[in-house]
Amino acid sequence: MNKVVANADEAVRDITDGARIMVGGFGLCGIPENLIRALVRKGVKNLTTMSNNAGVDGLGIGLLLAAGQIRKHIGTYVGENKMLEQMVLQGKVELELVPQGTFSERIRAGGAGIPAFFTPTGVGTIVAENKETREFDGRIYVMEYALKADFALVKAWKGDKWGNLVYRKTARNFNPMMATAAKVTIAEVEHLVDAGELEADLIHTPSVYVKCIFQGELYEKRIEKRTTRKAS
Repeated sequence: MNKVVANADEAVRDITDGARIMVGGFGLCGIPENLIRALVRKGVKNLTTMSNNAGVDGLGIGLLLAAGQIRKHIGTYVGENKMLEQMVLQGKVELELVPQGTFSERIRAGGAGIPAFFTPTGVGTIVAENKETREFDGRIYVMEYALKADFALVKAWKGDKWGNLVYRKTARNFNPMMATAAKVTIAEVEHLVDAGELEADLIHTPSVYVKCIFQGELYEKRIEKRTTRKAS
């Protein structure tokens, strides 16, 4: 039952070229910083990444982009990463933009074993191009397929040696649903505790979904965009 590995490099040892990888986080909040850096060191190529956004230049998924390791990115927002914009326009990276609610539900569906679902989001726009549509109760819906991955890289606040995870505040974001939608889920945590120390009713991701876990060494927790009120 003990799923602890020594560090991020050991945790990503089975990730190979061409892998489909879900990366938790929203902006720079709740991202698996140590696992991303370990992937850069490992040097795997032709990755398909699935994350709400692509990080920023020099941090998060932006590190993988700079190293030329990403072939395709599936996400909802890319406005903070100039490098991704350039790489997409140059044809170096394929980009699939998905409405955020649809993206979230596609991941949840993947974890729940639901192959596809219908949503009204995107009907009549380029989002619905070449997709099946159907009418329900007088309204048109577009069919979206579930998202699944080979690996999910998630970051939690606390975890125990069995792999049970607790997220903190908004860092919870996409991490729990991604943990259910991959063949292998790898978790990094700020605090690693013994089994039984976590309150059972407060566990967000049960250990059954987690393959391995380790305590992260360095968290920058950089603020993506700081806004301050003007002095009165």
